[in-house]
Amino acid sequence: MIYIILSICCSVTVAILLKLAKRYQISIIQAVTVNYLAALTLCFLFFRPDVSQLSPGAPWPAYIALAVLLPAIFLFLAASVKNLGIVKTDIAQRLSLFIPVLAAYFIFKEDFNSFKIAGLCIGFAAIFLTFIRKPDQVENSKGNLLYPVVVFIGFGVIDVLFKQIALYKDLPYTTSLFTVFALAFVVSLLIVITLVVARKIKLQLINLVCGLILGLFNFGNILFYMKAHKALAENPSTVFAAMNLGVIIVASLIGIIAFKEKLSKLNYAGIILAIAAVIFITLSQNAVR
Repeated sequence: MIYIILSICCSVTVAILLKLAKRYQISIIQAVTVNYLAALTLCFLFFRPDVSQLSPGAPWPAYIALAVLLPAIFLFLAASVKNLGIVKTDIAQRLSLFIPVLAAYFIFKEDFNSFKIAGLCIGFAAIFLTFIRKPDQVENSKGNLLYPVVVFIGFGVIDVLFKQIALYKDLPYTTSLFTVFALAFVVSLLIVITLVVARKIKLQLINLVCGLILGLFNFGNILFYMKAHKALAENPSTVFAAMNLGVIIVASLIGIIAFKEKLSKLNYAGIILAIAAVIFITLSQNAVR
């Protein structure tokens, strides 16, 4: 259980760092680029991936898609945290699990049971209630709502792509992870170079420091999540539920208490439904069909 707690802490810390980025005038794209360099280095040190095993038959389309999506969604994640706060952004990220659940049915041909169907229905209701705004806030929030929507869809697609990579048995998953981090770093670096040449941004040391810290916690989230699954190999649904529920609850508490994020009664109802949805999805994994 300690690994799950550590993974939750790392995940929420990433959101907190993104929330503080505006206050300290951090260039998100520079921090994200260094973040992938740090994650790439840590992945090499901890997992010792053998890149010599990479071949033309590896799932390169999924690797390339992830290399573009990961830094892009990270930028939308930061924008969502900045404009709508930690609570709503983390719920959008966690409820994105419904996209791989739907993909499991339509792409991977898995069966659905009543728990999974109930979880999906509750989840979509949770999304609606979480992001509903007061009439006087609607006009100013239309553009901002784009960010959590992209986060929701983006993380869902990323989950599906990672599942496709996991199904490729001719290559260790950690080697694929290393490859994705390397490609994501290259894509991010090209964006930074382009912006610097165009004089849109300036390279600053604080972005390097922030990126290293971000990369440490981002990788820590992945490392401890994988260790939790290994330690509780016979109870994957426990890890799944504890991680998603833990992040929703902890992120909500920090957003409301520490950052004074304002939520309506309907928003609170959405949080409760989000928790219920995760519980139903978790129960569906062990339900008798």
